[in-house]
Amino acid sequence: MVDQLPDTLGPLLREARERLVVAGVVDPVLDARLIVEHFSGTTRTQAIADPERKVDAGVVAEIDTALRRRAGGEPVHRILGYREFYGLRLSLSPETLEPRPDTETLVEAMLPFVRAVAVREGECRILDLGTGTGAIALALLSAVPAAIATGVDLSAGALATATRNAGQLGLAGRFTALQSDWFEKVSGRYHVIAANPPYIPSEDIGNLQDEVRNFDPRLALDGGADGLNPYRIIAAEAARFLETEGRIAVEIGHTQHDEVCEIFAAAGYVAGSAFRDLGGNDRVIVFERIKP
Repeated sequence: MVDQLPDTLGPLLREARERLVVAGVVDPVLDARLIVEHFSGTTRTQAIADPERKVDAGVVAEIDTALRRRAGGEPVHRILGYREFYGLRLSLSPETLEPRPDTETLVEAMLPFVRAVAVREGECRILDLGTGTGAIALALLSAVPAAIATGVDLSAGALATATRNAGQLGLAGRFTALQSDWFEKVSGRYHVIAANPPYIPSEDIGNLQDEVRNFDPRLALDGGADGLNPYRIIAAEAARFLETEGRIAVEIGHTQHDEVCEIFAAAGYVAGSAFRDLGGNDRVIVFERIKP
């Protein structure tokens, strides 16, 4: 039986860390702090300055439940219900992929182009395919006030989450959610088409980390037999929706650079530079359509 948690902040934090250490959690110190601070409404400074601060019994019970969930393998941000992405706090739901720092590479890759188009044209229209939480679209909107975005997803639950995030961030007026199977219900033309598509080969799903395999939606992970099906769809269909001199930016798996470039080249696109993630892996490729 698990020992009862203390009801003062300092000892509570220490016990939370110890539980996660025993459970073999990868980063027990950070996860314990995130859980305790979130549910108790306290800060790291308060834990240091006032370790004997009393914590309400109901809050201690919530922390206890959260620690059990984390020890059982549930990702800490799923427990908290949100994750930071590009300085934005994004709500999560079971239907959304948990946005990760590597995807910020796509935002950084496209920001100069989005800004330049916004200055030149007075606006920059963005299509975010497989929007999930809305992470990519909302990050670009937050950085470029003249940008507008349509977030596309097959999942109604994901779109509800993205719409909620847009509202919470004050970006609802420039974000439109569209339920569509890729381009099926898309209309109009866009300066930027962005996507972090499913790119894991179907047979590799079972080999993913438990926290990904068991909690991220399969719809957002499974890229078909070779992991490349979404790129084939985007390359084949995007031209009708892309403005002249527009750009397509896609996140890729770290071994997929050559294959994805070949798919887009066959569809009439030329690749710009590949952008690397925090681990030094190729993570984003930007494409431009070859002029006739």
